[in-house]
Amino acid sequence: MGSRLGFISAEIEEMKSKGLFKVPPILGGPQGARAIVNGKEVINLSSNSYLQLTTNKKMKKAAIAAIRKYGVGTGAVRQIIGTMDIHEELEKKVAQFKGAEAVLMFSSGVAANSGTIPTLVGEGDVIVSDELNHGSIIDGCRLTKAERKIYPHLNMEELEKILKESKHRRKLIITDGVFSMDGDIAPMDKIVELAEKYDAITYVDDAHGEGVLGKNGRGIVDHFNLHGRVDVEMGTFSKAFGCMGGYIAGTNDLRSYLIQRARSFLFSTSHPPATVAAISAAVDVALEQPKLFDKLWNNTKYFRRKLQKLGFNTGNSQTPIIPVMTGQSAVAQQLSSKLFEKGVYVNPIVYPMVAMDKARVRNIITAGHKRKDLDAALAAFEEVGKELKLI
Repeated sequence: MGSRLGFISAEIEEMKSKGLFKVPPILGGPQGARAIVNGKEVINLSSNSYLQLTTNKKMKKAAIAAIRKYGVGTGAVRQIIGTMDIHEELEKKVAQFKGAEAVLMFSSGVAANSGTIPTLVGEGDVIVSDELNHGSIIDGCRLTKAERKIYPHLNMEELEKILKESKHRRKLIITDGVFSMDGDIAPMDKIVELAEKYDAITYVDDAHGEGVLGKNGRGIVDHFNLHGRVDVEMGTFSKAFGCMGGYIAGTNDLRSYLIQRARSFLFSTSHPPATVAAISAAVDVALEQPKLFDKLWNNTKYFRRKLQKLGFNTGNSQTPIIPVMTGQSAVAQQLSSKLFEKGVYVNPIVYPMVAMDKARVRNIITAGHKRKDLDAALAAFEEVGKELKLI
């Protein structure tokens, strides 16, 4: 029994031989700027919790109160009996926060993409996608019968060429807002101009811009002042807002349509009450504490500038995602391992997450990092970087 899966062992050994096999680290306590990883206290440069809200007192209090009132789970999908009043209240609150007509929550950002993209396009249509878009966008596109066209990363000339030549029924331009491996920002203002010129639908995955870009973290649409001009905006509660789940922001009609057609919405149990309450409190915190964003961006600029001064290649980073490029996967693994020995946890990013020759370690800076944390991490980077001849 199981012999027909024998090929798996061979593939695992091949991954190990190429330095591509990774064992998930174990977090031994709360997610924070300092954390216990595999039993060791480290400076944590791998958390998506940009605003450091995973342990926020107001959010924890709200979650506990929701459990007492509603219980720990919903027991059903939204369409049957899994929609509580707090779900719809949160959706209205987030819509107001985003400056959108309506919002629909999904169990994750991945589910939002895989459920929404196939409802918008099909046979006879075309999806025009940035070559470095997130894997969940790629998977969502594969679920459709639409033709797919890829434009070089951030290349607006090639994007326009594809749109100009397209004779399809519907055209959907889809892009990350902030690219998760490089930390650069899509030129949404130019993308929207091209979409309007060539009558295309615009769809932005703003998972890493949520809580980072725009006033009080409202995201990339707010950052470029494009309210009412982006058709579909995917956001997430699992990163800057410290919880879990994704959502789609857009028109009332879009929300109604997705409720009827998006399979990942229809077949997923709804968010547990504690999570809904914590997300709601997180939006309040974002509105009440603008200094969190000042701290996030001050830390980001400081750390990037110091890395560059040491001689590291930080790619095209414009956000708290700051890669240190190594090129070879084995070097990225070595850099990560040696930094961990010195009390700094930073993830190696290797193929297939990035191209074979584009390996790097990916630093993610948060509002929770203290200056002494960043300085200690920079000292470790300098020592290991010289040892590995990266600087």
